[in-house]
Amino acid sequence: MSDQKNLFITIGLSAAILLGFHFFYEAPRQRALQEAKAKQEAAQALAAPPAPGAAPTGAPGAVAAGGVADALRDRATVLGEGQRITIRTPRLAGSLNLRGGRFDDLSLQDYRETVDKSSPAVTLLSPSGAPGAFFAEYGWTANGAAVPGPTTEWQAADQGELTPEHPVTLRWDNGQGLTFERTVAVDANYMFSITQKVTNNGAAAVTLYPYARIARASHPTLVGSYMLHEGPIGLMDGTLKEISYKDVAGETSKSFDTKGGWLGITDKYWLVSLVPDQAKSLTAHVTHQEKGDLYQTDYAEPSVTLEAGQSTEGTERLFAGAKEMKLLDSYQDDQHIPLFNRAIDFGHLWFLTMPFSLALDFFGRLLGNFGLGIMLFTICLRTLMFPLAQKQFRSAAKMKKLQPQVEAIRKRAGDDKQKASIEMMALYKKEGANPMTGCLPVLVQMPIFWSLYKVLSVTIEMRHAPFFGWIHDLSAPDPTSLFNLFGLLPFTPPTFLHLGVWPILLGCTMFLLQKMTPTPGMDPTQQKVMMTMPLVFTWMMGSLPAGLVIYYVWSNLFSVTQQYVLMRRMGVKPT
Repeated sequence: MSDQKNLFITIGLSAAILLGFHFFYEAPRQRALQEAKAKQEAAQALAAPPAPGAAPTGAPGAVAAGGVADALRDRATVLGEGQRITIRTPRLAGSLNLRGGRFDDLSLQDYRETVDKSSPAVTLLSPSGAPGAFFAEYGWTANGAAVPGPTTEWQAADQGELTPEHPVTLRWDNGQGLTFERTVAVDANYMFSITQKVTNNGAAAVTLYPYARIARASHPTLVGSYMLHEGPIGLMDGTLKEISYKDVAGETSKSFDTKGGWLGITDKYWLVSLVPDQAKSLTAHVTHQEKGDLYQTDYAEPSVTLEAGQSTEGTERLFAGAKEMKLLDSYQDDQHIPLFNRAIDFGHLWFLTMPFSLALDFFGRLLGNFGLGIMLFTICLRTLMFPLAQKQFRSAAKMKKLQPQVEAIRKRAGDDKQKASIEMMALYKKEGANPMTGCLPVLVQMPIFWSLYKVLSVTIEMRHAPFFGWIHDLSAPDPTSLFNLFGLLPFTPPTFLHLGVWPILLGCTMFLLQKMTPTPGMDPTQQKVMMTMPLVFTWMMGSLPAGLVIYYVWSNLFSVTQQYVLMRRMGVKPT
């Protein structure tokens, strides 16, 4: 029995050792190997050009794997390899890669990763071989002729940095009679101009297929919500196309025939977009390659045939920067890029959200604080709506006067709700009161509330915009929480328990306004249910942008004041 017991103990210990080895060593090792393999496949795929010799509608529309690439390395290490031309503008810092002529290193100098002004600048583009590879490139494919590709070493025709005052020119000769010249210019903001010239000094005609593409190795963690588009976007033949990452996941591709327009990939606040010659007809593609999790937007231009001694030249543009509404408006008007400001996801109510955004930006800059701008905007908005609000308040005051008679009708009718309803409607008709009048301002407020929510959620002007006190970012929720006594207790409550000072103020002002507004036609039970609404809204608003909560609190205070004054004038004592 003792030997059997020892045998069972040995077997148990052996099994425990094997299981422990598997779960704590072998399984993590296998996962690490799989992740490294996936990253290597992504790097390999991004290092490859479109398939040479394919039709122009498909050439840049697919990313073919091939060549040899190392596993992902540190971004600084990758940037230190090979020759680069420094990009330096008032708003951009980075470099242009002479290998492939790629735009793969850009940082936005006006924007930081966090509210801390000493935090690193936002990185927009990163090279292939580094984590989060994201780049743009221009090129050609050809049947039987050597053309520059992703590994081609371009030669800088002149020395110096790429600045708004100093364009740079790159050259490459294929040794078979074709010379390629690319001049890159940049403005003081985020727009690059790429002028490409190809000359055929050979003896035979050559057909070229121009293309441009933006490639991204896996989509980033989405910071928006169901109401915000992030992913491939473009204006195709006059129609805005918003394509989610899910729409093209799993080797799916979408193609669009268009004349002009623009095509790119957008994040919540940033955009990288190809802007072709608006007079050209082309075919655009949005693709995903499951191997390596690669997303790409590109367009293929019509083929160009160069006879011996001929040359061709064309200019295209690349936008890489922040989605600032006034800046996008200026590009739309001055450079004739159609609907370029719609890269900001203003939604179906854009006719409200766009003017709201301009108004908030104006008031915020006028007062030097976007929180104060929201308050001034609220006053202006409520003043415009005053006639409607006055009608509602007068109706509410009249309904409040009739409340004793309504209660008497309910008592007389007892359980006969139909009889009570008939008598109340007769009373309302006799006194000229309309219970539905109070609903109209609420219906008007809903699209306004939604539009303001969109503005605070998608406009970069609100990003990291401080208010006073503890509000350092109007686009983020109130950082305080009731459940750690607003920072007095040393722990961070979970998200679902997040309830800051401003949402609590919202609940208080909403409760006060509700107490001053009669609820005609409701029995006591229904009124008690309605009284829970401030609590529900308080909880809901806890996770919404602080700027939106400030608007709602200020709007409620404005309404309470109006309600009090009008009821005093009508001889109704507020409760």
